[in-house]
Order: sequence, then structure tokens, then C-alpha cells
Amino acid sequence: MRYAVSLAKEAIKELGKLDRKTENRIQKRLDELALNPYDPRISNEVKMVAGQRYSRVGDRRIFFEVEDKSQRLEVIAIRPRGRAYTKN
Repeated sequence: MRYAVSLAKEAIKELGKLDRKTENRIQKRLDELALNPYDPRISNEVKMVAGQRYSRVGDRRIFFEVEDKSQRLEVIAIRPRGRAYTKN
């Protein structure tokens, strides 16, 4: 079953700032996550925030939450590694 992917405003804004190659890599990863967001090869739990997961794409991190009932994957943020795990 494929999950529907939706992006928060912050994620859309960050995606717009990226070069085309990185943007394509992130889009490809979102397609992979839509098929199986719990695949341990491409996603891990965020230990500081319950219910949140992340996926690495180069030096970027995709933070998302999975809603199993509605089969949705909500992308909260896409951040560079340097500021990925801060509260902002």
C-alpha cells in the first residue's frame, strides 16, 4: 500500500532553495518512503521526538510523521545536517 505524501510549508520552502540534483534525490527518497516509511535502510526514529522519523539524503535530513490509519506521510521539515537536530 502506498502512502500519500504531503509537505509542510517549511519543507516546501526548503525544497525550493535546493539545487535541482539534490531536489531530485529528495523526491526519489520521498517516493521510496511512500512505499515503506518504516524501512530501516532509509528511515530511523528521532529519539528526541516521539512518533517522528527521519531519512538521510546526502547532507540533508527529511523529518516526517507517519499516519497509518489514513495512509499519510507528513513531511515536517527538510534541513541540512548542521541544523537538523536543533529545536528551530
